[in-house]
Amino acid sequence: MNITYKTTKENINWEEVAAVLKRSHLSDHTAKEQKIVFENSYAVVFVYDGETIVGVARALSDGLFQAAIYNVALDEEYQGKGIGREMIGRLIAQLKGQNIILYTHPQTVLLYEKMGFRRAKTAMELFFAGEEELEWMEKTGFFLPENFRFCDEYNRPDMKGPAWKYPEAKRVFD
Repeated sequence: MNITYKTTKENINWEEVAAVLKRSHLSDHTAKEQKIVFENSYAVVFVYDGETIVGVARALSDGLFQAAIYNVALDEEYQGKGIGREMIGRLIAQLKGQNIILYTHPQTVLLYEKMGFRRAKTAMELFFAGEEELEWMEKTGFFLPENFRFCDEYNRPDMKGPAWKYPEAKRVFD
């Protein structure tokens, strides 16, 4: 194993990027689409074993205050060796001083907690995906149940909005 890290976007094999994300079940987008996505990102990290890309990560940012990490993927045979932790560390170093939001798979929450991330109580998501994909995301644990409230929110007047009054209401953007 000859692991190296690259934090620039030049001379990237986008077919390998797409393949890593596909093997990690994070994206089925084409190499051409991944090129656009990563080139439009504020920060990137590519992990190589020799000349082959085996891990990727990217972040969006306003460059000063707020950033969001997406598409963190590392081939399975490289997991558990500190490579993913190093990859995230190199990504965070490019986001110095910024608040960071991280979207992750429910099975990797503990990993990020060990790195200092905390679960957010007020994060909201709006996905424009098919019904089947949304059902999979809910079943897998990406979403809290619809109309979910934390115990300390039950009697708060500001929490008796549309989700409580109209539980049958659907997304307003459909």
